[in-house]
Amino acid sequence: MDDFISNTMDSMGYLGVALLMFLENLFPPIPSEVVMPTAGANARSGDKSLVLMIVVGTLGTLAGAVPWYGIARWVGTDRFRKWIDRHGHWLGTDASEIDRADKWFDRYGYWAVTVGRLVPGVRTLISVPAGLSEMPFGPFLLATTIGTVAWTSLLAGLGYWLEGQSDAIARTLKIIGMGVIGVLFVLYIVKVVRHHHQRHRQTSS
Repeated sequence: MDDFISNTMDSMGYLGVALLMFLENLFPPIPSEVVMPTAGANARSGDKSLVLMIVVGTLGTLAGAVPWYGIARWVGTDRFRKWIDRHGHWLGTDASEIDRADKWFDRYGYWAVTVGRLVPGVRTLISVPAGLSEMPFGPFLLATTIGTVAWTSLLAGLGYWLEGQSDAIARTLKIIGMGVIGVLFVLYIVKVVRHHHQRHRQTSS
């Protein structure tokens, strides 16, 4: 994968960075944790601009985030709630929790999207709840842009200043991302078990 990323940048330049960051949102095995540090290192060792690397990386990410938002918004809360009514017991949730989550996102959605774009393992998924909650497109795009600029700047900057250590940067961020996903998975399992336990008690009574 590292060779594919490097070859894409070498052959396509700035467009390659934008393409890779676009694909990251659709194909997680292409991680920004590798793409942007490599772009930063290339900016230092070659004739590319670090600022332009950040700009095209941001544009590629935005292009990949908008489709997820659009699909989720098309599905909408009502359709999703109906689906949860039918199948939510398998996921440890119900329509009332969807309503609470929707209200929470109405209140804090802007900051959730902004911060979510900085969290490995969450950043590529945060567009979905934004769309489901029908967050207005303007605030969604602004929050996504701010979070993405911060993320791509951090990664490209690390790659620029720590040239030759892109792999170490990627490994560290991958560990952090796996930790976040692991914690979320454990919390989800606990939630499902508690939900089924409560349903069993209600059925028994």
